[in-house]
Amino acid sequence: MSDLVTIAGGGLAGLSLAAGLRLRGIGVTVHEAGSYPRHRVCGEFISGVERATLDGLGIAQDLADALELKSLMWFREGRTIHEGVLPEAAMGISRYRLDRRLKERVVEMGGMVVERSRQVREKSEGLVWAAGRVPRRGSWVGLKAHFHGMSMKADLEMHLGANGYAGLAQVEEGRVNVCGLFRVDRSQAGRGSDLLDGYLRAGGNGVLADRLREATVDAESFCAVAGFEMGRQEVGEGLCVIGDAESMIPPFTGNGMSMAFQAAEVALGPLERWSSGGLAWDGCVAEIREGLRRRFRRRLVAAQTMHPVLLRRGGRDVIESIAAAGLLPFRPLLSLVR
Repeated sequence: MSDLVTIAGGGLAGLSLAAGLRLRGIGVTVHEAGSYPRHRVCGEFISGVERATLDGLGIAQDLADALELKSLMWFREGRTIHEGVLPEAAMGISRYRLDRRLKERVVEMGGMVVERSRQVREKSEGLVWAAGRVPRRGSWVGLKAHFHGMSMKADLEMHLGANGYAGLAQVEEGRVNVCGLFRVDRSQAGRGSDLLDGYLRAGGNGVLADRLREATVDAESFCAVAGFEMGRQEVGEGLCVIGDAESMIPPFTGNGMSMAFQAAEVALGPLERWSSGGLAWDGCVAEIREGLRRRFRRRLVAAQTMHPVLLRRGGRDVIESIAAAGLLPFRPLLSLVR
């Protein structure tokens, strides 16, 4: 069969969509600008995705050995403000491992994955754009690194600071993924994990920074990304877009990886009908776009509303006070971003 669908971007959304298409016998080629395996700025835990979604994409087995993450703790500048458990366990796995597995899954299923290959971002029949965030001026920087020999206080930790926040999640091989979102600070001139250390200390999270100093950093795992904003992204007229290229949810929700899989699931039906001649391409694009809006509208609005609260001192004061009184409605809030 000749290739019918071309996917620009071999991250979670692009690769899982490719696997789902091959499961349905549809020809697909994925073009990835980088190469596998590699580290990416990501929280590296999956929360809120249903097993049926993973089965429908043909990738459930690639997550079978992911760590089960249940307990969580929230901190503010070194102080514990909330302890709890997730209603359903999350899965912990590094992007270094998962992206490689998904690439191998697509190839095993008969798809083609072309590494170090960039596509042109323009409307083209059969082209799905899944190449991540849209580069633009933004006020945020994301930093990530893996650490060995680090004792966790819970399976998942969230550390609020004056300049942003950092999340910790256990992944395979005894590693802890530390991923932070911070307001860009030009005075921070460190490199690698020293840059992460600087941002943490500047935000009042010296206690966490000291813990990281006592652990061993995997220098090759450090990565950074800047030049982006949260929420709906700028999508060209008629361009078929999924994943972070379509919308980016604030990382404190822990829902970004799940949204990538769910976006691929939304795109499957329309693409299958288009490939069989039952739907015009423009109709396919419109159906995918509307499907994504319906699927993610509530959680994006809720996340965009809550995000500024975490970043304002007054907002953090309120959260800490409510949590101290045992009145923090964690589960209802969690359900809004799932």
